[in-house]
Amino acid sequence: MLALVMFSMGCTVNAKKFWGHIKRPWGIIVGFLCQFGIMPLTGFVLSFIFNIHPIQAVVVLIMGCCPGGTGSNILAYWVDGDMDLSISMTTCSTLLALGMMPLCLFIYTKIWVDSNSIVIPYDSIGISLATLVIPVGFGMLVNHKWPKAAKIILKVGSISGAILIVLIATVGGILYQGSWLIAPELWIIGTIFPAAGYTFGFFLAYVAGQSWRRCRTVALETGLQNTQLCTTIVQLSFTPEQLSLMFTFPLIYSIFQIVFAAIILGGYRLYLRLPGKGKKDLVEEGSTDYSNEVHSVGWHETKNPGFQSEENPNGKVSNGMIS
Repeated sequence: MLALVMFSMGCTVNAKKFWGHIKRPWGIIVGFLCQFGIMPLTGFVLSFIFNIHPIQAVVVLIMGCCPGGTGSNILAYWVDGDMDLSISMTTCSTLLALGMMPLCLFIYTKIWVDSNSIVIPYDSIGISLATLVIPVGFGMLVNHKWPKAAKIILKVGSISGAILIVLIATVGGILYQGSWLIAPELWIIGTIFPAAGYTFGFFLAYVAGQSWRRCRTVALETGLQNTQLCTTIVQLSFTPEQLSLMFTFPLIYSIFQIVFAAIILGGYRLYLRLPGKGKKDLVEEGSTDYSNEVHSVGWHETKNPGFQSEENPNGKVSNGMIS
C-alpha cells in the first residue's frame, strides 16, 4: 500500500517544472540542507541530550533522515505555498534518501554502534528505500504520458495514505501494546522534533533570501516527514524485540507534526483575516505556482535568479531576469 502512495506522489510531478527546479537548484539545495542537514542533526542532539535507549535513538535518527511526506504538499497548498517547489523538494528528497539515509545513519549512530549495543541493517534499509523510490519514477512517467489517469491515481493514493496511517497505528498498537509504556523522554522528543523542523526550515529559507511563500513551503517540507516510510523501514529492518522499543516513536511524531501543522495553518488563515493585510500579501507574493513575486519586506525584495521560471505571461526571461 505504501508503494501505491509513493506511486501516486510521483503522479503529482510535472516533468517540465521539476526539470526547471533541477536547472535552477537553489530551492532544492535549501531543502536538501534542511532535510539531510538540520533534521538528522536535530535528532542526534535530542537523542544525546535526553540520553534515551540506543535503539530508540536509532528510530529518532531514521525519522530525521526520512524524506518529506506527501502531506507537506497538501499543507503547502493550503498555506498558499510554492506548489512546484514543494513537490520538487518531496520528490528529490525521496530519491536522495536512497543514499543520504544510510550515510546519515552511519555518521550519527557511531556512538551507539561502536559500543556494540546495536547493529544498523543498512542492506535492509537500502532495499526498502529502493523498492519505494522506484514507484515515484513510474508515477512521474504516468503523469507525463497520461496526465488524466495520474489525477485519478493521485486521489486513490491520497485515500490510501490516510488508510495506511490508521492501519499502521491500529495494527501496531495491538501487536506492540507494551511499546506504549515508554519513557516520557521519547514523548518529549516527539513533540520537540517536528516543531524544531518547522522552525529551522523557515529560518534557513529566510536567511537564504526566499519569499515568504517559499519560506512557508520549506518549513512544511522540513517538519512534515514521511512517517509511513519510517514505520515501514523499522518493521522490515529490526527484530520484534527491538520493535517493542521503537514502534511508538513514528506514531508520536506523526501526531505532533499534524498538530503543529494545524497550528501553522490556523495561524496563517487568521493572518489573512487581518484588515487588508492578507490581501496585500497575496497580491505581492502572487497566487499562482512558480510565481516570481516576492514579499516586499526588508531584503526579501531581491529576486533570486535561481528561482526564475522559464516562462512568464507578463514578459520574457533572459539570463534569469524578467524583461
